[in-house]
Amino acid sequence: MISYLLIDCIEQFEFEKEGERVMAGNNTYDAGSIAVLEGLEAVRKRPGMYIGSVSTKGLNHLIYEIVDNAVDEHLAGFCSEIQVTLEKDGSATVSDNGRGVPVDMHQKGVSAARLVYTTLHAGGKFDDSAYKTSGGLHGVGSSVVNALSTYMDVKISRDGFVHHDRYERGIPVIELEDGLLPKIGKTRKTGTTVNFLPDDTIFEKTKFKAEEVKSRLHETAYLNPNLTIVFDDKRDGSVEHIVYHEPEGIIGFIQDLNRKKEVLHDPVYFKGEADGIEVEVTLQYVNEFHENVLGFCNNIYNAEGGTHLTGFKTTFTTVMNQYAREIGILKEKDANFTGADIRNGMTAIVSIKHPDPRFEGQTKTKLDNPDAAKAVSKVTGEEIVRFFDRNLDTLKTVLSSAEKAAKIRKTEEKAKTNLLTKQKYSFDSNGKLANCESRDPKKCEIFIVEGDSAGGSAKTARNRNYQAILPIRGKILNVEKASIDKVLANAEIKTMINAFGCGFSEGYGNDFDISKLRYDKIIIMADADVDGAHISTLLLTLFYRFMPELIFEGHVYIAMPPLYKAMPKKGEEEYLYDDKALEKYRKTHDGPFTLQRYKGLGEMDAEQLWETTMDPEKRILRRVTMDEAATAEIDLTFTTLMGDKVEPRRDFIEANAKYVENLDV
Repeated sequence: MISYLLIDCIEQFEFEKEGERVMAGNNTYDAGSIAVLEGLEAVRKRPGMYIGSVSTKGLNHLIYEIVDNAVDEHLAGFCSEIQVTLEKDGSATVSDNGRGVPVDMHQKGVSAARLVYTTLHAGGKFDDSAYKTSGGLHGVGSSVVNALSTYMDVKISRDGFVHHDRYERGIPVIELEDGLLPKIGKTRKTGTTVNFLPDDTIFEKTKFKAEEVKSRLHETAYLNPNLTIVFDDKRDGSVEHIVYHEPEGIIGFIQDLNRKKEVLHDPVYFKGEADGIEVEVTLQYVNEFHENVLGFCNNIYNAEGGTHLTGFKTTFTTVMNQYAREIGILKEKDANFTGADIRNGMTAIVSIKHPDPRFEGQTKTKLDNPDAAKAVSKVTGEEIVRFFDRNLDTLKTVLSSAEKAAKIRKTEEKAKTNLLTKQKYSFDSNGKLANCESRDPKKCEIFIVEGDSAGGSAKTARNRNYQAILPIRGKILNVEKASIDKVLANAEIKTMINAFGCGFSEGYGNDFDISKLRYDKIIIMADADVDGAHISTLLLTLFYRFMPELIFEGHVYIAMPPLYKAMPKKGEEEYLYDDKALEKYRKTHDGPFTLQRYKGLGEMDAEQLWETTMDPEKRILRRVTMDEAATAEIDLTFTTLMGDKVEPRRDFIEANAKYVENLDV
């Protein structure tokens, strides 16, 4: 179940032959070779530059861009409600009751609204006259959505009238009246309604992922306690209606994140302002061996963190070490607790409002403002001392967690001294790894295979040049329930750490270095049954908890072995990868056929395994990724399914049982 919550896309993977480059036409490079993309052409030509990808993640991002504009109206004090609707025809509608996009004449000689939706870097967020803070800063959000849609229909309620505009693949199809949008009715309301249909020639899939959209909207409601967001999903013959309104703000957010965890104290909350930057923080410790610190700037989740988190972490570490010495937990000769020690078990939300934020990239995954670190540090240093001086019991709880983490770390460091020493490239600690010949990580991939039987077939089938095989014995340790010392003592996990080459556990020693990863692709190759799914889930839990960058940067894949082999009396044999494929085969195939069901990879010989599952030209891989909007939900799902509490797991299974079909028993 969990693997499907993490999988962003299913793609047919094609191997690029080494050194092969194809150039169309001649090799002439002159003035005629210089292409000039005008208007929104650049967006359609290179959509990934603006929305990250053309997968489901990028598709959902279109909704977020329009929603973020509406949220900016809320931050400016003019919008109290946003409505998001997934329509029956596959389009999405975002409405707000803000002021409405300006429709009056711009100095360029056309309606300002027309400029907003058709021109990159046109918007009201380049100075603070219209918006003090905003999430959309580059003036590209609305126009990018327009460029990547089959159509976009806009209705603006403002100045007593409803103004209308429409575009097809970014091009206006409604004539202006003396440079202004036509009026299609009168109204006393204000606001903007945008309806758009994603372009199926741009995106791999055009069906919005409702769960991810809902997660993002709920998150936005937590960050804006005075805002109401209404979600409707009118697809699939029924209407799902949800109202998100969270008056408790980020305190409610952190309680939601930790609702199925063993919390150690009530949430700590503080806020303040420094240098015109508003800072709001809540934190709470749970009885677990990892940290979960989320950063937001102007309501945008920063998946890769940034300067605001640096300011919080650094100052919090300094203050906690000072307290530890004041109350005698750390003696004069003792070394300070590390930041990882102090954040062990911490869940925290750091939300700032910045008048001029700078992000790395249009998708805003990392904040880059030095003044944000300074502001957060100042507010944290002042407010956290004020809180802990009045709440000594909570302080002792936090320091007790740090002390426990430090003891584990010291034990771990001894284990790592032996574990993570310089290893020869060609073997692992147990001698199980069959490495590839290439030393170029970009060309290499490693298959993690359960069992010696399947491992033997995989070793025979593989291309030795770029494919490595690592057999593991049965189900690995469930790291969600285990302490760090037990994790590091597990032979299968140690073998994987040595094989990958990039270290382990960024949160416990800071020795994880993604640049040292020996393989571009880590491919989980398990049986297509319940046991195989369980093994995949255990491995994903390990990667998510202790090597998350492997997933964040797209290095983890799940192989898709066939479930059936159809052997007709006439015609060629065909491999079928799931029950839907079998159903389709039954409907389309004429004549009798014999069906073989594969119970496991060990039933395939080397030739079959290569042909169906390992050959880059034919195989199907599922790439495991995490959308920033779903990170919190994924974290909760891991805790629920893999934690040591029975009740939450039972509740989850019962709630989702309707999605389970063809269960093997």
